[in-house]
Order: sequence, then structure tokens, then C-alpha cells
Amino acid sequence: MQTLTAKPLTQANCRRQVGLLGGNFNPVHTTHLLIADQVGRALGLESVLLMPEFLPPHVDQKKTIAAKDRLAMLERAVADNPLLGIETCELQRQGKSYSYDTIKELKEKNPDVDYYFIIGGDMVAYLPKWYKIDELMQLVQFVGVRRPGYPVTSTYPLIWVDVPSMDLSSTMIRKKVAQGCSVRYYVPEAVREYIMEKGLYLDED
Repeated sequence: MQTLTAKPLTQANCRRQVGLLGGNFNPVHTTHLLIADQVGRALGLESVLLMPEFLPPHVDQKKTIAAKDRLAMLERAVADNPLLGIETCELQRQGKSYSYDTIKELKEKNPDVDYYFIIGGDMVAYLPKWYKIDELMQLVQFVGVRRPGYPVTSTYPLIWVDVPSMDLSSTMIRKKVAQGCSVRYYVPEAVREYIMEKGLYLDED
């Protein structure tokens, strides 16, 4: 088992240090932003990029809204935080995206960047099932966000970061919108306004 403790990274090698937080972001919410911001600051990263997927590579296809709406909400969500940004390569490529293909593409485009791939502690146990995981581990440093009830152990080298726990999910937010409930503070105000303006999630099952 290889487990590392979070500590600020040194910039002595003059390479750029950039975090990546992938997801469907349907919609982006406060926990996504909290994780990205806290990991970026804990590790001293230059930036953390939220990376929306076009289609998740899962066998059980998830229902999602148009990429343009998810991207528009992300743009509004990160607008007031200079540490956060957006990486759109998976939207541009379209189709299903595997992390190995995405990181390989990003490394080829940005050879001076060291990427830190952020995942929740609940996802760590699934790493052995990821597409080309051994090759992916050679391309990127994984960062695990500790979650209550999930072990902080892995056969892979992870950096673990503590982030305040929030029981919040995009599924919960979509259901609340469909039920006519307020999602104020669940999402940034600019995102809430966009959801209301566009009438998103009103037909959520």
C-alpha cells in the first residue's frame, strides 16, 4: 500500500502543477467547488480545472442534459475564483471518454504540466477496474479526497486530502428542482438562476 499525506508541492522543477476534477456536473454544485478549491490550496496547485464529460463511460447510461448547459453552469460557477477553471477536451472530443485517453491527450498538448487527478474516496476501490489503469498511473498523480466510511488505503500511490464532508449530490438537486423546492446554497447563485431561467430538471423522474 502506498499512501501519501497532502502537503504543498514545490515548484523547484519549474513544471506547472494542475489539478483535474472530472464529472458530469449535472449540475455543478457546492461540493464540487469545495473539493476543487480545497485540494488546489492544500497542494499548492497553479489551478484546478473542472472537466465535464460528454458521455460517461459507464455501462448503465446516465441521463444528462445538453453539454452546452452543463458547461454554461460551470462557467458561472468558477467565474469568481481565480484558482478554478474548466477543461473542455472531453466535450470537444465527444463520445464516451476514458480517463486514460483524456490524460494522454492533455499530456501530449501540455508536456510541461504535471496533472493531479482528483477522485472521491468512494471511487478509490474501483481503480483496478479503470481502463488501462496501470498506464494511467504512469501519466498522472491521483489525489483521493477522504470520505467518511471509506478506507484511506489503496495498492496505488495516492495523495490523500481532507475536505469537509457535505452530503450533497447532483441527483438530489435535480429532484428538488423537479419538486419545486429551493436549491439556494446547494449551488452557486448564478447556477441556480441559470437553472430557473432555462427551466432545467423540471421533468426529472
